[in-house]
Amino acid sequence: MRRILCINDGATNFSLTERLKATEDLNFTEIYIMEYIKVTNENIEKEHICCAISNNNDIQVSSKKAWLSERFEDGLVFLKSTERGKCFIEYIPAENAWNPILADGYMYIDCLWVAGSFKGHGYSTDLLDACIEDSKDKGKKGLCILASAKKKPFLADPKFLKYKGFRVCDEADNGIQLWYYPFDENVELPKFKECAKQPYIEEKGYVLYYTSQCPFNAKYVPIIEDIAKEKSVQFKAIHLQNKEEAQNAPTPITTYALFFDRNYITNEQMNDKRFLKLLDKQNSDLSS
Repeated sequence: MRRILCINDGATNFSLTERLKATEDLNFTEIYIMEYIKVTNENIEKEHICCAISNNNDIQVSSKKAWLSERFEDGLVFLKSTERGKCFIEYIPAENAWNPILADGYMYIDCLWVAGSFKGHGYSTDLLDACIEDSKDKGKKGLCILASAKKKPFLADPKFLKYKGFRVCDEADNGIQLWYYPFDENVELPKFKECAKQPYIEEKGYVLYYTSQCPFNAKYVPIIEDIAKEKSVQFKAIHLQNKEEAQNAPTPITTYALFFDRNYITNEQMNDKRFLKLLDKQNSDLSS
């Protein structure tokens, strides 16, 4: 699949059609071609995974590739730029999504990530357009994706979603929203399962629910566990191993959901520095 992308003389945010037309109508200083490739079991060993760029021996890369390989038969699509960097979309039929949602007939977007030097060239639009086209060809009712009223780390940008025609169809008590993009107005709206509407657990201390969808978890969850053990902090990591477990989790976000003393606190992946900072804050709050 090829997309022709242009660097213009100041105008921004061309749609793909507008950019193609603009190559004929405007005087561009540079025109180049961005190529996208679909990762499959046939090429996954040689292709880089955009969110974890390293060699296959890296635990983050091997973990993500193993998770992807097992999802392809469930209809997962991983479409990315051929250039090294964060520029990709990952989506799957909602019935097979690793989230507690009811969205039969929809396509669920796991992740749409364009970052660094790739931002500002319309690549997010290209990737989303490809997903829409593919989903329509497969007879889907529309798309759905997680976001929030204000941008949160590792969630879709609500401003971008609204600009593209997405709408909010459900919201959990922790502010995580389910957005949808229908291909027909007369369709049933996706919604969260009841287990995810009120993210709350019975266990005290820190409890982390996570999956291998995010490659960073393979590296940092063991580090967080070691820090918690070293500091005698009550910590439990629950690795969701299959879609059935994920679809019945007590949180709308299953990639990474951290609880403290029964309450949900964040979906932001913790490295050692972030976790230590969180511990200091919690200790300060408890002592005040």
